[in-house]
Amino acid sequence: MWEIRFTRWCVAVVARLPWGLSRNVAPTFLGFALINGFTFGVDLLILTALRSGFGLPGWLSVSVGYLCAFALAFYLNRRLNFRSHAPVGRQAVTYAVVVLINYLAFILGVGAGLAALGVQYHLSRLLAGACEAAYMYSAMRWVVFRRR
Repeated sequence: MWEIRFTRWCVAVVARLPWGLSRNVAPTFLGFALINGFTFGVDLLILTALRSGFGLPGWLSVSVGYLCAFALAFYLNRRLNFRSHAPVGRQAVTYAVVVLINYLAFILGVGAGLAALGVQYHLSRLLAGACEAAYMYSAMRWVVFRRR
């Protein structure tokens, strides 16, 4: 029930986009943006709680927040956005590889690299998040949840 409502809502919003964008923006892109925007907020909350609240090292705080958020994103995207009924095991393994590449390239590479250069940890995480958004949507749409 929620899956159908979410999909219909995304389709309706995209259909109303101005300047011909409705022809170029997939409803799954809007769904991805909403879901991953929410889970990115979860990631930042966990990061802040662990880093500023409990004083854990930055790498550990980022890693725990990242893993929790991406597990939630996988579930919500699979269920609500891409509405996949394919075997979850194969998708989960593919998703884990996609997330590992994302983690190494953008979280540790861009995010930790910027933090090591003196950029405040929230800002470095936001910049890394912008990079990973483009990569993750592409990977989820055309690799993890592709229609056969």
